[in-house]
Amino acid sequence: MKLARLFRTGAFVLVAACAGTALWHPPAAHAAAPLAKEQAPGFYRLMVGDFQVTALSDGTVALPVDQLLTRTTPAQVKKILARSHLESPLETSVNGYLINTGSKLVLVDTGAAALFGPTLGKLVANLKAAGYQPEQVDEVYITHLHPDHVGGLLAGDKPAFPNATVRADRHDADYWLSQSNMDQAPADAKDFFKGAMASLNPYIAAGKFKPFDGDTELVPGIRAQAARGHTAGHSIFIAESKGQKIVFWGDLMHVAAVQFENPSVTIQFDTDSKAAAKERRKAFADAAHHGYLVAGAHLAFPGIGRLRAQGAGYVWLPVNYAPPQ
Repeated sequence: MKLARLFRTGAFVLVAACAGTALWHPPAAHAAAPLAKEQAPGFYRLMVGDFQVTALSDGTVALPVDQLLTRTTPAQVKKILARSHLESPLETSVNGYLINTGSKLVLVDTGAAALFGPTLGKLVANLKAAGYQPEQVDEVYITHLHPDHVGGLLAGDKPAFPNATVRADRHDADYWLSQSNMDQAPADAKDFFKGAMASLNPYIAAGKFKPFDGDTELVPGIRAQAARGHTAGHSIFIAESKGQKIVFWGDLMHVAAVQFENPSVTIQFDTDSKAAAKERRKAFADAAHHGYLVAGAHLAFPGIGRLRAQGAGYVWLPVNYAPPQ
């Protein structure tokens, strides 16, 4: 009896299913949705002691790094990139960093604005997306006066950060703001001078550019440290709070896949490649030994992490993603 009942029930279910199938029609096909072209807003924040640090993306620029890196060969660069499934031209991040100390809002580097092509110039938009306004920035610290670090000082022909004091090492200012140096520079380098002058002159005219000389305490908990070589006054900035530390490297390095493995590799943009390589090796060794956070202007966004020594080189350990605290 049970088998007969199960059979009758199963037969009913089968008939009902077939009937339903006969009545069901697949939905009409629709055209594929167009590809979306935007990423999420380019900001990422974390706490360093009581300081909140927000990484801000200015965008990326494709660089022919196999042609730009020196103390190596194009073939070797391509080989090393391939091991990381990368190739040249390499999409290279341009990052700035906002530090909220609780009493001061400090921006480290400003991106390129319009000085380095159409794929950059997003830093201010990402600053706003992160919940801040340019008028709130109290201090702007420039690691060096190359266009992808100073261009964002301007919004059109006006200061992008109208209430901020701008700080940079006087060795860089003396070099890049000199008409005489620009006149003597090769034709392909003159735009670097023009970009620095155009970006800083409005702040100079307003009395809001205050150069420093080498190692200098800037605001409580943040200091500049000379790291010259990439440019005459290249600086790094160190922020410390409650025993925690983060170091903003600027252009101490450019291509993670190559230069962490071999810190001796340099780049054509270096004013003094020997000195730049020395500063890079010193910075890498110190970061790996002490385990503090570092932030790089050209490390893949958000460009924050730590180093571990491995053989003759280093391994980059990106910060572990976490929600804001």
